[in-house]
Amino acid sequence: MSQPAQTATAARTPRDAAGTDATVHRPPYLAALGVSAALFVLYLVTLAPTTAFWDTSEYIATGHILGVPHPPGNPPFVLLAKTWSLLLAPFGLSIAQRINLFSALMTAGASFFWFLVTHRILVAFTASETVRRVGAAAAVWVSGTAFTVWNQSNVNEKVYTVTLITIAAMSWIAFLWRDHVDQHTGLRATAAGKRFKDDNAILLVVYLLAVSVGNHLMAFLAAPALFVFLILVKPRALTNWRLYPLAAGFATLGLLMQLYLPIRANLDPVINEASPKCESVAAAVPSVLTMGRVGTCEDLAAVLRREQYQKPPVGERMAPFHHQMANFFQYFDWQWSRSLNGRIGYFGSARMPFTLLFLGLGIAGAVANFRRDRKSFWYMAVLFGTLSLGLVFYMNFRYGYTQVRELGLEDSRAEVRERDYFYIITFSVWGLWVGVGLTALWLKLAALFAGMRNRLLLASPVLALALIPLGLNWKYATRTGDYAARDFAYNMLQSVEPYGVLITNGDNDTFPLWYAQEVEGVRRDVTVIVMSYLNTPWYTKQLRELTKPCPTPDAPLRDPTRIICQRPYEPSRGVAPYGNPRPPTKSIIALGDVEIDAISGRGYEQYPQEQVFEARGIQTTIPAGQVLTAADIFLLNIISHAWGDRPIHFAATTNSQFELNLVQHTARNGLSFKLVNAEDARGMTPIGAARELLPVTGAYMDLERNKFLHERVFQWRGMPGRAVWSDDATRNIPMQYVYSWGAIATVEDMRGNRAAGEQYMKRAEAFQALARDR
Repeated sequence: MSQPAQTATAARTPRDAAGTDATVHRPPYLAALGVSAALFVLYLVTLAPTTAFWDTSEYIATGHILGVPHPPGNPPFVLLAKTWSLLLAPFGLSIAQRINLFSALMTAGASFFWFLVTHRILVAFTASETVRRVGAAAAVWVSGTAFTVWNQSNVNEKVYTVTLITIAAMSWIAFLWRDHVDQHTGLRATAAGKRFKDDNAILLVVYLLAVSVGNHLMAFLAAPALFVFLILVKPRALTNWRLYPLAAGFATLGLLMQLYLPIRANLDPVINEASPKCESVAAAVPSVLTMGRVGTCEDLAAVLRREQYQKPPVGERMAPFHHQMANFFQYFDWQWSRSLNGRIGYFGSARMPFTLLFLGLGIAGAVANFRRDRKSFWYMAVLFGTLSLGLVFYMNFRYGYTQVRELGLEDSRAEVRERDYFYIITFSVWGLWVGVGLTALWLKLAALFAGMRNRLLLASPVLALALIPLGLNWKYATRTGDYAARDFAYNMLQSVEPYGVLITNGDNDTFPLWYAQEVEGVRRDVTVIVMSYLNTPWYTKQLRELTKPCPTPDAPLRDPTRIICQRPYEPSRGVAPYGNPRPPTKSIIALGDVEIDAISGRGYEQYPQEQVFEARGIQTTIPAGQVLTAADIFLLNIISHAWGDRPIHFAATTNSQFELNLVQHTARNGLSFKLVNAEDARGMTPIGAARELLPVTGAYMDLERNKFLHERVFQWRGMPGRAVWSDDATRNIPMQYVYSWGAIATVEDMRGNRAAGEQYMKRAEAFQALARDR
């Protein structure tokens, strides 16, 4: 090309505010990979060694056995996690470590794309490639060490890290598409084929959006920003009629991944939540393609519609919107210095200077972005606005878990836990703008050294601000040495006698037990029954099949991932006091499908007169007018039918034994309360008339067995000597050890062994100090 032609072409080439030729921008993929690898190493160093509370255990277990987690079922996560786990199998890592590393990989992968996005934004700021790369690295480091991002990346608690990488990847595809559009416009490459090739990126984004819907609907919140960006960059793409049938085809292809749900559900995996079965794959397709709006496969449709959550319309606020926004800002306050405590209102007094600093840097980055590159600004602004203000409005949460304390409200008006993880992408995006603002500040400071050599180097100490979240979040974000959930599950399962039924309450006393059973093979003979699920017909039927006698002893071992029959007690995985008992002779539930459907359909019973319940020599009354849920009715049926054929235990975390007035017929057994009659309680210490002790000891207590369990069986690695217990909503877990050690101390004291009682009470107090930590 001759020189005049080059000049003419350059004149037509789009340029940004810095005078940089945007069409010849070369993405620094190796630099992005390096920063991404550095974050991956950080997550590896602070990685959880095993499972954790909340949904971690559910997702590790379902990823391992190819199960079906709670609606919407998350097929992309399950399949990707299983694939990743298989790839890491030769390295000798545990299943939990592999899937925790999957979460780290997802966020590190997102940082790869975020680096490229931020670098492209900074093209409009400076012609210096060094500044762009350093600024992008600072942005990604702030983004990746924001508390919620970090805390969700070193353990696989949720599916949101998959959503994070999906949105980051789509963002980079959009920015890359823009450069190609601008380049072909500048070069007057007007051939229809060239223009259509550019628009292929739109099809890729459509496919990713469709796949992401099966993982979590949150990824779809990027759609408004992507649409605005398309309008700003190339609105005529909407007139390309060939895109529409192709887009529909790519969307269909992405949505069909959800056929995993009925295919796997029909094979009866041990974890098969909501049981989204269909008569055939063909029958499932309409429901999959319409997200449950059309089709005859109702069980699958209900899962895809997420019916179990039954959230009210957004117009019916579960808390005033201004309090919901205050809760969001409470979480924002955590992101940059979570380890600093001491609260004033919703915010930490010690954290406030850092919160204001990172708020200011983010605003400065947004303003600088707006001044230099309007298109990328509006993409980022719409994305952040949708994922913050829009998400707060749409999710319509109750008051925050700790927010109610600041407002003096009842705990029942709060969410059951902190919901900051819903905003992981929000805080990640804000971290990018912080990095842009920090880069703009760096350039301004460098300008003060005009005329001096190395002026950028002289101004570079300001970049150390990007390391603040790393230092001030570490204590709360790291999960190194955290075995609390795994050991709690192990201890709970070993508190149940062979072939026992264990009644649990919710996520934290159920999902870790699923992990221990399905991943580590601990006490699979125990039938764990979570009361909230027992209200549903699908779960009750699964329990019936899971506990039916086996035709041959090894039948359930042929495929331990599926419901076949009662799984055997393995003495090598049990504890000495339990011996080697006979297997049960019948299922725990003596009801047919029609009866189960009828009870679940009614939902509850309320008797006008007092009801007497009797079983194996015990008797209790249900007061007139007390509401019995379907779960209560099923539980009473289980006690009537199966108790005696197998033991029945209540987890120490439940209230069912109190609600059904059975506590006076229980004996503490480690972290559970065993249902006993007078014959079962023979030889145990009766608590007598001291009813205030029943929640701690039960009505009876086998002191020697409890001492054996606590001193020779239970595990609590890292407890009670942990530096912090970072999750307020799970402080009841260390309290369970306070009660169980306290029960031993109480009975020793009742027997006149004061010195022994004091020693056991000291052990209880050690856990109590952890439970009260703030």
